[in-house]
Amino acid sequence: MSHNGVGLRAVTRSVVFLTAGALAVTALSGCSSEDKASKPLAEQDIAPAARDRVADGGTLHWAVDAVPETLNTFQADADATTTTVAQAVLPSMYRLDANGRPQVNPDYLESAKVIETGPKQVVLYKLNQQAVWSDGREIGAADFAAQWRALSGKDSAYWTARNAGYERIEKIERGDNDLEVKVTFARPYADWRSLFSPLYPKGVMGTPDSFNDSARKKLKVTAGPFQVKKVDRKDEEITLTRNPRWWGHPAKLNEIVLRAVPRDKRATALAAGSIELAEVDPEALGRISLAARVAATSGGSPVAGPGGRPAHPSGSNLRAADALRSWALAHEDDEEDADDELSAPQKKRRALAAYEREQAALKGFEVRRSLEPAYTQLALNGASGPLADERVRRAVARAIDRKALAGVVLTPLGLPAVPVGSHLALSGQDAYADNSGALGGQDAKEARALLADAGWVPGGPVEKEKKKGGKAAGTEGRKAERDSADGDDGTYIVGEDDKSDDKYPKDHRGSGDGPRHLAQDGKQYTNKLKQGAAPGAYAPKGTAAPADAATKVLAKNGKALALRFVLPSGPGSGPLRTVAGRISAMLEKVGIRTEISKVSDESYFKDHIASGQYDLALYSWPASAFPATDARPIFAKPVPAADGSLNVEQNYTRVGTDQVDQLFDQAVATLDEGKSRSLIRKADARIWAAAGSIPLYQRPQLTAVKKDVVNAGSFGFQTPVYEDMGFLKKGAKPAAGPTGH
Repeated sequence: MSHNGVGLRAVTRSVVFLTAGALAVTALSGCSSEDKASKPLAEQDIAPAARDRVADGGTLHWAVDAVPETLNTFQADADATTTTVAQAVLPSMYRLDANGRPQVNPDYLESAKVIETGPKQVVLYKLNQQAVWSDGREIGAADFAAQWRALSGKDSAYWTARNAGYERIEKIERGDNDLEVKVTFARPYADWRSLFSPLYPKGVMGTPDSFNDSARKKLKVTAGPFQVKKVDRKDEEITLTRNPRWWGHPAKLNEIVLRAVPRDKRATALAAGSIELAEVDPEALGRISLAARVAATSGGSPVAGPGGRPAHPSGSNLRAADALRSWALAHEDDEEDADDELSAPQKKRRALAAYEREQAALKGFEVRRSLEPAYTQLALNGASGPLADERVRRAVARAIDRKALAGVVLTPLGLPAVPVGSHLALSGQDAYADNSGALGGQDAKEARALLADAGWVPGGPVEKEKKKGGKAAGTEGRKAERDSADGDDGTYIVGEDDKSDDKYPKDHRGSGDGPRHLAQDGKQYTNKLKQGAAPGAYAPKGTAAPADAATKVLAKNGKALALRFVLPSGPGSGPLRTVAGRISAMLEKVGIRTEISKVSDESYFKDHIASGQYDLALYSWPASAFPATDARPIFAKPVPAADGSLNVEQNYTRVGTDQVDQLFDQAVATLDEGKSRSLIRKADARIWAAAGSIPLYQRPQLTAVKKDVVNAGSFGFQTPVYEDMGFLKKGAKPAAGPTGH
């Protein structure tokens, strides 16, 4: 999943993220309104430069994952590129700041505030008098009203994927003049700032036909610093050009070309000069870092280090053979193919020459690093099997060292390895508070006790089962996993050894240059709470934890405790598989075996996560500035549908409670911001206690950028300012920033 900053309303994408029992108020109340605001764990990294240092003109070629199927962000097949286009060409009443908090966008709004709270909530928008659509018409109440009617949910002819908030509006009318829009709500709505961002013209929203079709392939009328010039599906690129009617600071760039480039091809595309900006993986980070170090060495070559010695991104020697292997891997060959090349001197020389040319070109780039406004979680499917028992889910959570897992991913990249403490916000956002104490930290003894209380006995009798595609852990098991990258027949069982399936050699860690190569109510748990914990987070007092629990298979009713851990097999999923290997080793120590099953990226989310065909899985959820609205469907209690199926909305763990739903409902309906924030934190604490989702770490954001590109890179939370992006003037320097750490 990729984010260019983050939209006000997070676009849900595949990765591709308690019943009414009383819980201790002191443990679950979250932080008070007097608590100090948190700060983002990492600053944005965009090489900031004042506009007078940015050259006028030029075209920025920006790699994206795909040309989107639609340019309408409110349709089901909208994606990250849809959001990028909307941010550059359409009005947004609010934009996010560096802390992920909504701020009035002065290009469109002079002000927006609640002017009445009773008997109905009324919000008055005062528009910027210069704000006009690209056809010359003023932005006004008619556009707001058309969008409300399209997204209100009252007319099923509109094929809309989301309408949260719009269904609470009662009416929209003109204020005292054409620059005022008055919105009256039928029910109070705390997240009213999330609405009308983006805002589409009434020509798009006015009828079902125009909504469903007119903005899918083109946007004729826009109102941003850029406008859509061309959508070229053959060449897989979208061209944005300056909007001549833009009233704000004029765009520095003539054009932005959003070009579809696969993640594993981006280093090559950067070297070829076909793109200047691209989110990249740790492998590309390693190559660009190596190129930079070589460039700093007088007389060096792309595969030579200081003084002519071989260089390697981790500081160890890189022989020509290793350089070739790196090249082969970068071009989708495996290590055996690379070794085949080594047996042919002519092919080896040709390969090395190509690799050296690419490395020489990569000297002109740098990688700007921050943390994405999204977090990776361990999902526990509570619908059936062992994880339907809350004690087993909690045991899994208590067995995991979240800080160590964050370190595996983030420390090698030079980013802060701090575990995420909330399901509903990230550090820096208003609603953030670390509520993980509601579940408790790593404690293998407690994990074993919870398993024992759930009836899982070490060394108990196990009925023999025929494993489908199963292989023992160890060398053979891991070979089977590697050999099945495109299917789900790569299952192997972790339980016989401690080794994780780590793709990267050990000497590739520890450097900032990157790796190179639901629940019951808890009343039955009456033991004394540990500090920061909630009822039900621990096993009953006095439960024995057998000393040899980690050395014998746990069994219950003749079945061994084994969980199916489903993972994607694509080239960009190496870090996830590394984390999964570490988790499996941690679970093994408390007697839980895992069956690792790798499936194709195409089927991972649709056929496994969404359909519930997994026990454990790793995937990510984007952060939202409005968790009361946007996070509710992710954690809502599943309810039976009319046809007998289970309606899970986006709650793919199938773990939910009435109380969490009630807290969300209360939070979204109160206009007291402090009270709403407190309710969100209470909801988060109860989600922790239910142990259906275990947040692990904020996702790294690595963006390779040509060195003279400024005001662009890893945006973190902040909405990009597209009109300020551009190329540095000759002789000018960007402001000091975190780039190069």
